[in-house]
Amino acid sequence: MTPPTTPRATYRFQFHKDFTFADAEALVPYLDTLGISHLYASPITTARSGSTHGYDVVDPTRINPELGGEEAFRSLVAALRKRDMGVIIDIVPNHMGVAGGENAWWNDVLTHGESSEFARYFDIDWREKLVLPILGDPLAETIASGAIKVEQVDGRHVLEAYGEHRLPIRDEDQATAATDDIAALVDRQHYRLASWRVANDELNWRRFFTINDLAGLRAEDPVVFDATHALYFRLYAERLIDGVRVDHVDGLTDPAGYCRHLRARLDSIERPADAPPGPAYIVIEKILADDEPLSTDWGVDGTSGYDFMEQVTALLHAPAGAEPLAELWADISGRSLDFAPEELRARQELLAWQFHAQHRDCVEAFVVLARSTLECDGLTRGMIHRAIERLLWVFPVYRTYGTGDAAPAADAAIRETVRQRIAQFVPPGETAVIEHMLAWLAGEGVGDAKLAAEAVRKFQQLSAPIAAKAVEDTAFYRYGCLLSRNDVGFDAARMSLAIDDFQAAMVDRARYWPAAMLATATHDHKRGEDVRARLAVLSEVPHLWRARVQRWHELAARFADGVDPADAYMLFQTLFGAWPEELTASDAKGLSDFAERIVAWQEKALREAKMQSSWEAPNEAYESRCHDLARALLDPARSKAFLDDMTAFIAQIAPAAAANGLAQVALRYTVPGVPDLYQGTETADLSLVDPDNRRPVDYARLQASLDGKTPAKMALIQQLLAMRRDNPTLFSEGRHERVAVTGIRADRVIAFRRVGKEASLRCVVPLRCAERHLDRIDARDWWGDTALSSGERIADVLGERSVSIEMLPAKS
Repeated sequence: MTPPTTPRATYRFQFHKDFTFADAEALVPYLDTLGISHLYASPITTARSGSTHGYDVVDPTRINPELGGEEAFRSLVAALRKRDMGVIIDIVPNHMGVAGGENAWWNDVLTHGESSEFARYFDIDWREKLVLPILGDPLAETIASGAIKVEQVDGRHVLEAYGEHRLPIRDEDQATAATDDIAALVDRQHYRLASWRVANDELNWRRFFTINDLAGLRAEDPVVFDATHALYFRLYAERLIDGVRVDHVDGLTDPAGYCRHLRARLDSIERPADAPPGPAYIVIEKILADDEPLSTDWGVDGTSGYDFMEQVTALLHAPAGAEPLAELWADISGRSLDFAPEELRARQELLAWQFHAQHRDCVEAFVVLARSTLECDGLTRGMIHRAIERLLWVFPVYRTYGTGDAAPAADAAIRETVRQRIAQFVPPGETAVIEHMLAWLAGEGVGDAKLAAEAVRKFQQLSAPIAAKAVEDTAFYRYGCLLSRNDVGFDAARMSLAIDDFQAAMVDRARYWPAAMLATATHDHKRGEDVRARLAVLSEVPHLWRARVQRWHELAARFADGVDPADAYMLFQTLFGAWPEELTASDAKGLSDFAERIVAWQEKALREAKMQSSWEAPNEAYESRCHDLARALLDPARSKAFLDDMTAFIAQIAPAAAANGLAQVALRYTVPGVPDLYQGTETADLSLVDPDNRRPVDYARLQASLDGKTPAKMALIQQLLAMRRDNPTLFSEGRHERVAVTGIRADRVIAFRRVGKEASLRCVVPLRCAERHLDRIDARDWWGDTALSSGERIADVLGERSVSIEMLPAKS
């Protein structure tokens, strides 16, 4: 029987030239044996040569030849279809890769300027030449040094910079380019060459976050939408895909309108009779704040799972650890106990620095709007600048969804939160300016409607990257209370999620988003799911952790001269959390390999934090001191006492960490939604931020594990996937019902049922039981009188098992 387009369970592959469609095809039997219904692919369209991720698309009209091209993709799909399996692909409508001279559309824009047929494709302000910040030095110096030359490529003259960049030359200059004065020739082009250092201040086209190699697309333009989506629609029509995951939906001008249009176009496509039944599966990469609902009228099946990753991770953490761990962080770092000051500072710095050009353009759009009506005659450019600045300091979500003349009702709560947060930052007498801004965002402001739409668009396309870069890519690398609470989509200000709140979220998920993805590991996570599970144990034993950290600081002191104690503390957390399962304190080779992974993480963490170092101005001397500390601590000849103590503590908490990991797995595969398994995480996922989380996966070992002595995590995944395969309707349509728990440990277990028409599933999952594991307390003594509402004692239900998952009759 052909499965429906909605997946039962997905498996995420990261494709690149060293892991192609052919490699994936060889693993189809393994995925089928595991119980996967759909392969979930990273972007498959043509990306920049050598891309390791595929999000730098240079040609969305064809399948990437580095991955094997369309022929190999068809072969992969055929292998999947033979086993009644499907395909979901990741699509990138927000931006394209424009570096390296491989993007034909971008090259045409450089050649012909605003008259190019592709000029409308990119979000460019054509009031001046397109700024290309690719030079290492100012233009005049670069020309004087001879670093810019004229060369011939495929019969046309191009500008070659540093022997690396090749830029098109206008048609009008082709005949004389070889004999022309370089400075005059460069000056006549449709683009302005500039130092990379001017990008933050002078860039006049929308980029993806702060990446100059990725240019924003205008997907709201019907011509652009059709050109960039034609391949996806053809693949869907030919039953080569069953749905899509939309990357960075909040970067688009009108995410809601885009999603509805995408749904309508996919639903209008006639597919072959043997195609999987049901509408196309559509999920979006969307970061939701804790109390931010996803609108139910976008025509999508839900998010790609960061919201669940936050909820289930927070559930593993003990609330009692919040205060002592924050105090420990403050004692060590000398910085705030709370996350809020770090977030505010990061927002202020990035808005004033990396997003200056985009901020300036947003201000100008609102100035023009204000001048279109007499009612705003008193609003000066300075007032509007300050208003936008302060709004972005306190904005509680990625963005709102107004269109200039209207806004969804859900945005009202966001605006009210802004009013409450911004009061302390508003200059005397300028509250009215804030109210004008909020009215425009609500679609209720005065002035020209077209100008309002443009101004609101610019604000919303600025608030999203500010949130992403300031919070996830800056403050999360500065605040080290407990690193397992700093990940994509997480609320670092909150240590834990109450069981009742998690249950309520799952009831809502069953009601509104039964097909949304459930993720606990992704290509973007900062720490692997089992790193977070291990670190979560520390929230239960902060007193033990403080004692260990104090000892480690003493042991590390002779190697840590000149290293900020806060950076040393985050290093300790990372070593503890990511320590490989089989690594011993005497394995010099293994420790050396681990050290290089840690050093790579360190470099990224220090530069993203932008305190001691940065990508723009690396402080190599400070970075070297941090790297030396990491390598010294992982050298058995120099740090035997530290290594013995670290490995002893990891072994001590290992049972509690393993229990957390299994609880996470159990919940991902049983609560409402579509569980996603990120490549290689069917066994312990102790990875760090990319590129560490995208390392090659040893599939031979995984297949051998599945056929032989299967690790507990993998065995549980296979068991639960088998249940989902045998009872698909129960999991896709079944209600989520809480099961009440009473007794002494009622706050240490979550119990619920998935209830369908013909069967039900009861799940009992222990939480936050580190004390029992550390002290080796007998199950009956630990659980005592703790019981389910049915009267069954938890000790009887669980025994010595990590979780209890049982199929029951529907009315049992």
